[in-house]
Amino acid sequence: MGQAPSSTAGSNGRELDLRLWSPVIVAGGESMAVGNVVDRDFTGDLPDECLAHVFQFLGAGDRKRCSLVCKRWLLVDGQSRHRLSLDAKDEISSFLTSMFNRFDSVTKLALRCDRKSVSLSDEALAMISVRCLNLTRVKLRGCREITDLGMEDFAKNCKNLKKLSVGSCNFGAKGVNAMLEHCKLLEELSVKRLRGIHEAAELIHLPDDASSSSLRSICLKELVNGQVFEPLLATTRTLKTLKIIRCLGDWDKVLQMIANGKSSLSEIHLERLQVSDIGLSAISKCSNVETLHIVKTPECSNFGLIYVAERCKLLRKLHIDGWRTNRIGDEGLLSVAKHCLNLQELVLIGVNATHMSLAAIASNCEKLERLALCGSGTIGDTEIACIARKCGALRKFCIKGCPVSDRGIEALAVGCPNLVKLKVKKCKVVTGEIGDWLREQRRTLVVSMDGDETEAVVVVDGEVETVVEEPRVAQAGGIVAEIGSSNGGGGSRLAMIRSKLGFLAGRNLVTCTFRRWSHNDNASSST
Repeated sequence: MGQAPSSTAGSNGRELDLRLWSPVIVAGGESMAVGNVVDRDFTGDLPDECLAHVFQFLGAGDRKRCSLVCKRWLLVDGQSRHRLSLDAKDEISSFLTSMFNRFDSVTKLALRCDRKSVSLSDEALAMISVRCLNLTRVKLRGCREITDLGMEDFAKNCKNLKKLSVGSCNFGAKGVNAMLEHCKLLEELSVKRLRGIHEAAELIHLPDDASSSSLRSICLKELVNGQVFEPLLATTRTLKTLKIIRCLGDWDKVLQMIANGKSSLSEIHLERLQVSDIGLSAISKCSNVETLHIVKTPECSNFGLIYVAERCKLLRKLHIDGWRTNRIGDEGLLSVAKHCLNLQELVLIGVNATHMSLAAIASNCEKLERLALCGSGTIGDTEIACIARKCGALRKFCIKGCPVSDRGIEALAVGCPNLVKLKVKKCKVVTGEIGDWLREQRRTLVVSMDGDETEAVVVVDGEVETVVEEPRVAQAGGIVAEIGSSNGGGGSRLAMIRSKLGFLAGRNLVTCTFRRWSHNDNASSST
């Protein structure tokens, strides 16, 4: 684009002039008038929409530099910017008017302020809401100067808001209720460390005149008195996803209220909560549940898991982190094998399952495609050989911190015919030679083992990121793109690192690995 041959061959030997502004030789009759040279901007032939589309493929720094080329590029860049992330310090308040005069098409806004700085005030937030009436996604982090009144004014102007994420802010229940009252299209609500929610806070609920709600997902993290959300959780009929992570207090009662409210929940994530089998029994009444995460909830046992397995027969994804309490084991897993025949993904961390329960799951759950066994002292070569024989549909398999030897890995050379990805980590008896041998036996299988990865530390936007390169996996070809691809946003720092360095960014967290695998499988099945 914008390239033309140079009119004369310079002494430096260049054959092409790569400037966007290039000389054009004007023809006169049958001959070329070399002397009549006209400067021309080849990008001038592009419509603004095409130029804006090109800008979308550029990184933040390159896009800023492009906006300095000419007035037209500055205008197109501003009008085509739909995402904006600001360092929300009070010092930028005087620049907000001119900033949003330029970026007048923003629909996704992030305001972040560090702990040592004074954040934007209610007045600044109200001014932003007046300038950005088309906002659909907003993220507030560390904006401690914003109060309930500021959130109410903001909600009145941003009625098209669909996604709200707040963290480390000082407003409370009144501000959240104002958002629920005025933002009728709100679909996703994420609340983390909201300091204004305390024991004396009012309850958070849908407005009384709300005939219907668009709310689909609620995520509560690290709240002192998150139980104030109970009326909202119990009365929102459209709620599909609920995540409660590291929140204080007893949550059994809240889960009971949700179950009694004829919930349509399909995904529930409970992590580091005070939840017992009573809470799991309440979850079992939500018959539409397809995804369940029970992570580090030491009061949950086999009895609660049996309740869930017997009633939630649509369960497709089950993650259990038993925290090595030995309260969940073969008894609960046998019930899963008996009743959850649609299971596609199973992650067991710190759960001492044996050959008996794993053989039942491998035999009965014929749709099982993703399996992770981590931190279990009872899973050895016999269990791996059983999985290799019986899990015909298995595609992704992760073994971490289990007493497995080379003999168990050898069984995978002939078993699991659909296996495309095998990850073996922190299994002390497994040697690197078995990995090389397995790659030779199954050339289409991507094998990742200890010693295959090299880490590099990269600084991006002032933050340190760890990038993991897997040279042996890279040789396997196209499957790498499937395993390593990120979620659909496309703007994450890890995605940028991968594109610039050609590395596979990896984390050793099994749950993160399976989240990527699950996303990729769902995307491929929908196309």
